[in-house]
Amino acid sequence: MQFKVPQFLDIEDKIFGPFTFREFVYLAGGAGLCFVLYKVLGLLLGAIPILAIAGLSLALTFYHPNGKPFINLIESGLKYLVQDKLFIWKRKTIKASKKEQQKNISQTQTPTINHINPRLTGSKLRDLAWSLDVLSFKKEEKES
Repeated sequence: MQFKVPQFLDIEDKIFGPFTFREFVYLAGGAGLCFVLYKVLGLLLGAIPILAIAGLSLALTFYHPNGKPFINLIESGLKYLVQDKLFIWKRKTIKASKKEQQKNISQTQTPTINHINPRLTGSKLRDLAWSLDVLSFKKEEKES
C-alpha cells in the first residue's frame, strides 16, 4: 500500500487571488485603518498617519527580505530593542612612537649576564626522574 507524502508544507495557499490569507488581512486591515483615519482626521491632518499605515501594510504584504516575511524583520528588531545587551570591551594598545619606545627600552634595560642554558638530554631527563622518584620514596619512608 502506497501513501502520498505531502510536499511543499512551508508554502502558504493562495486564497484571495494572488494573496495568501495573511497577506489579504494585512492589505484589508491597512486599507480599513486608512479609511477610518481619513474619516476621523480628514485628509490634511490624516495624511502622514495614512501614508505610514499604508506603507507598513504594503511592506507586510509585498516586501520579503531574504525570502522571509517582513513581519519576521519587525519581530527581530523589537526583540533587539527590548532584550538585554552584552557589551564586551577589548582594550586596544596604542603603539608609541619610535623615540618613546627607545626611551622606554633604555630606561628599563638592566645589564644582563649571558648564561648558557643547559640542554636537557634523554639521559639527564632519566637521571632527574630517577632522583625525584628516590627522593619521594625516602620521604615516604621517613613519614611512616
